[in-house]
Amino acid sequence: MTRAETARKREEHEVEFSRIVAFSDGVFAIAITLLVLGISIPKGIPADKLAHELWEEHEALLAYAISFAVIGRFWVVHHGFFSQVTAFDGRLIALNMLYLGWIVLVPFSSQVLGEYGGEMPAVVVYSVNLMGIVLIGQWMSWDARRAGLTTIDAETAREGLARSAFIIGVFLLAIVVALFDPGLAPFVWLLLFVEGRSHVVQRLSRRV
Repeated sequence: MTRAETARKREEHEVEFSRIVAFSDGVFAIAITLLVLGISIPKGIPADKLAHELWEEHEALLAYAISFAVIGRFWVVHHGFFSQVTAFDGRLIALNMLYLGWIVLVPFSSQVLGEYGGEMPAVVVYSVNLMGIVLIGQWMSWDARRAGLTTIDAETAREGLARSAFIIGVFLLAIVVALFDPGLAPFVWLLLFVEGRSHVVQRLSRRV
């Protein structure tokens, strides 16, 4: 029997499916909330030193802003994927848990980036973390589609693959830039939010 035949149908196990989605949403919510814990200023500083202390947190604030936007985008993609899941099995649940395991690492890698943003290892840790999320998410989508557990069509799958390739390319570029100037690497990640990025993805998807 195929996985599609042995998998639990969503409409017949709606409560269990809803618990999977609710658990995932909870992990995203906790991860995005923990980001702010990496930002702090010393207590009891004089008023004339406040501006300086706030500036000292500019790398942490940049890491927070990028990570908040990235986790938010990952949640949108994850939500869209599960809205098209028609059946689920142990393998899909395991891949989703692996995916969430990398999501909850983002507050840690973001904190490392905020505290050591000018260092090469911090850029690598953060980039690898987010590339891992993209790769596992793409694996989960591909595996579910191959097993017949989702309604994702071929065109949407190609666009997803192109989008993943684009994101990974940006983070790889950031690592290369960090070899010469780690302080510039976070600005490379802003390419992820450039207006018109969808046009780039569409062009890439036609070549996949």
